[in-house]
Amino acid sequence: MTDQPIEVDTTEADQDSAIEERISAYTASLNSSVTDFPVEHGRRYHAFRAGAYQMPNDEKEMDRLDLMHHIMIKGSGNKLFLAPLERDQVKRVLDIGTGTGIWAIEIADAFPGAEVIGNDLSPIQPQWVPPNLKFEVDDVESPWTHAAPFDYIFCRYMFACIAEWPKLTTSVFENLNPGAWAEFQDFDLMYYSEDGTLTDQHPTKFWVSKLLELADGIGRIGSPGPRQEQWMKDAGFTNVVSKRVRLPIGPWPRDPQLKEIGILNLAQVLDGLEAFSLRLLIDVAGMSAEEVGVLLAKVRAEVKDPNIHMQFDFYVTYGQKPE
Repeated sequence: MTDQPIEVDTTEADQDSAIEERISAYTASLNSSVTDFPVEHGRRYHAFRAGAYQMPNDEKEMDRLDLMHHIMIKGSGNKLFLAPLERDQVKRVLDIGTGTGIWAIEIADAFPGAEVIGNDLSPIQPQWVPPNLKFEVDDVESPWTHAAPFDYIFCRYMFACIAEWPKLTTSVFENLNPGAWAEFQDFDLMYYSEDGTLTDQHPTKFWVSKLLELADGIGRIGSPGPRQEQWMKDAGFTNVVSKRVRLPIGPWPRDPQLKEIGILNLAQVLDGLEAFSLRLLIDVAGMSAEEVGVLLAKVRAEVKDPNIHMQFDFYVTYGQKPE
């Protein structure tokens, strides 16, 4: 993809169908297992290492995570990974923060001869999985105790989750075999427009800026994507490659692929507004639930406005442990 500004589809503002109806045409309900966890602000959260992860783990959030998986796959050129893996050399794979386990399941199917491990703070993954895959409840910021090193370690969508990114990156490096690869996929979540249609005066810009400020303030970096290249180099990785992909929010791009990504991204943003906001704005910033509700109503209206051409950046960064 080029760095030229994304071209706007000027016909979008004249669409008669409601945006919710168009979203429904692109998305479907995604099944997920149900586990009993603490409930805060009407949402279910993880219990293990309570507070380390700011997002819910309920069915609504699991559906959004699976939708986000498809968005990131499309943003990666319909690929599960970009690191130049040699299939016959990959015997052990680790998926850090596996979430619903959807990526781990797909990589286990793609590498049936490899042992795949997916770990997460929440045991919300399905029980019926490929025979070469297992899930573990683990905190990747605690000391690693894996029995053997890995041939590929994958870490994706961990914004506002990690307290010490350089330490985690070093743990990844130390638990790889010589010559093996690691890949980080994450975001710069500051919303922006290339044509000036999103400004500092919009409530959406205030909202996302506040969330990122609060995440950074509690020691959980909200936009790790642009920094992962340097963290990998500092940890000792070589052949480091970082790629930036722009993800539009809404169906405003003219390009058909970007239009599809945009409407899927809009769906996950709308589904995730509460999940992104509740703990940080209420528990950390001290806003009332009513104040948050008013703010999110304004954000919801703006992200659906076809005349505001929002986007944020997705980064894919991979590197190799020297032989």
